[in-house]
Amino acid sequence: MSTINVGKFNLMRVDRKVDFGFYMDDGGEGILLPKRFVPSGLQVGDTISVFVYHDSDNRLIATTQEPFAEVGDIAALKVVTVTSQGAFLDWGLMKDLFVPVSQQLSTMRLGGKYLVKVYLDAQTGRVAATEKIDKQISNEYLTVKEGDKVKVQVYRESELGYVVIVNQVHQGLIYKNEVFTHIHIGQFIEEAYVKKIREANKLDIGIGKQGVEKLGDDQSKIVKLLKSHGNFLPYHDKSSPDDIYAFFGMSKKAFKMSVGILYKSKLIAIEDEGIRLLPEQPIEEITTVEAEVKIPKKVYSPSKPKVKPSSSSAEDDEVND
Repeated sequence: MSTINVGKFNLMRVDRKVDFGFYMDDGGEGILLPKRFVPSGLQVGDTISVFVYHDSDNRLIATTQEPFAEVGDIAALKVVTVTSQGAFLDWGLMKDLFVPVSQQLSTMRLGGKYLVKVYLDAQTGRVAATEKIDKQISNEYLTVKEGDKVKVQVYRESELGYVVIVNQVHQGLIYKNEVFTHIHIGQFIEEAYVKKIREANKLDIGIGKQGVEKLGDDQSKIVKLLKSHGNFLPYHDKSSPDDIYAFFGMSKKAFKMSVGILYKSKLIAIEDEGIRLLPEQPIEEITTVEAEVKIPKKVYSPSKPKVKPSSSSAEDDEVND
């Protein structure tokens, strides 16, 4: 009996050679690896990794091409053909990936990019795709906890923010007021974490580094900016979150935490109108702590150096003073 996983990569032995390619051993008649996809030097008896799927004549075929997604994956794919039965997506292989009309949330348009999950159709045994991802993910039994690093993919936009797929199995939300960079549907965000688990296992997701992990970079950035602006910057805890992010490329919370650590480490002084770098203090001596240090309240100064905003992402910009 064949144990081939259709829609996935399989490690297979080369059974025999023909004029138009090689046949892979599947325990039966064999699966053809067309000549155009045969790697140089391949010999009968060798074992190689090939992707297996059905061709246009509904025959299993092998390829060394790598698809954009395989069975079980969620990916943003482009529509290359639209018919009355469904749409075909470019997934990186010779034969396009089919999305039946019944598996579309709305009529797909030619050239559009849609987030779909690749699956194996139970009736036909062929690889297909569906837009109905909500049925494929669940928060009933969570595999993550607060503080866990996760990989997320942007699913859709909502009134509150961006709904994301967490680790390919759960659904989460990134709030709009915590996004300071452009993100798009289908985008993978490698650096994310579970901020909070709310009632009914709803996940609040933060992007970027979290807490202590980020402080080292932010502290170093503040010191470097101080050095490049005459050792003084007119920013403090009365500065607005938008002004802080535009200049430093970080949230107000991260700024306050870093300034507090720099102050406690005696690397800076906090003055009435801003922060000042103390002399002869190397960046390497910055001390990292796990709690936010309270910064003395200072009077806001409207004057600020004009610099190009940083491209770094921010988190937790809404901070109560």
